[in-house]
Amino acid sequence: MGLIGEVLLLPFAPVRGSAWVIEQVLHEAERIYYDPSTVRAELARLEQQMEAGEITEEEFDRREDELLDRLEHGMGSGETTGNWT
Repeated sequence: MGLIGEVLLLPFAPVRGSAWVIEQVLHEAERIYYDPSTVRAELARLEQQMEAGEITEEEFDRREDELLDRLEHGMGSGETTGNWT
């Protein structure tokens, strides 16, 4: 894009900047959500809740399946904490 195009699009710069920031925040939130260490910690808390009688075995099974799906997604995509700088 040339100089004239940049000048014409200058009024939209705040919108483009906001979109970039939103995209970065979303990317970071997804990285944390699918991070294997985060999912493992949630699995450990879930097990503690079941052992303490705070949740039923059915609830444990349902939530464990969801967490294992997240773990599989996070490990399958190669996006682990060590790969991000």
